[in-house]
Amino acid sequence: MDILETRHRPLGKRERNRINNRKAILEAARTCFREKGFENTTIRDIVRQTRLAAGTFYNYFASKEDIFVALLTDFLNHQNEALSQIRRTSDTTEEFIESTYLALFRSTAEDPLVYELAHRNDQAIKKLFGSGIMGLAMLTLEDDVRDAIDRGLLPPVDIDYLCAAFFGVALELSVKVARRASDNPEAAELESRRAARFASRLFLGGLERMAEVS
Repeated sequence: MDILETRHRPLGKRERNRINNRKAILEAARTCFREKGFENTTIRDIVRQTRLAAGTFYNYFASKEDIFVALLTDFLNHQNEALSQIRRTSDTTEEFIESTYLALFRSTAEDPLVYELAHRNDQAIKKLFGSGIMGLAMLTLEDDVRDAIDRGLLPPVDIDYLCAAFFGVALELSVKVARRASDNPEAAELESRRAARFASRLFLGGLERMAEVS
């Protein structure tokens, strides 16, 4: 049998049902977390929202915290792929900085609920993943910064300080973007671009001075 045929073989009914059930649980959890908050939501609330049998829930998740981990993992995987791809294809310093911030703020604006939940539960995230939300969200940044320095896009400054400064600006502005996007979803893209422009101009304005303390 052709290898391509096996890779693209249609999913069976059981597998489709598993995918659909998992998706239904995650979407129900989003709705409940948004309406009631993470702490006030119970597994019973989530199950009622899905119309699935109570026992079905435990075929996919052991707890409410497991759902939170699944939502956050999906969010971070998507975000890190976008960030790394954009940064490594940047040809100028300005493009490197602004495109990185834009990718971060855009993913935050597209999924403000997950970001706000993660930000409010940062200590729990550190226990689960060994790092806070920004450390996870910007997992690939240090390697990409080294690459940008090697390519001459960034001055040879202290990488630890540079990444910490980038994290700090990204964290605080992401909170603002998430809140504004939640209040006005139609303006999510505009807010992402406004925040990226603001952050990149702020950051670019200090790069020459940063080189003096390297």
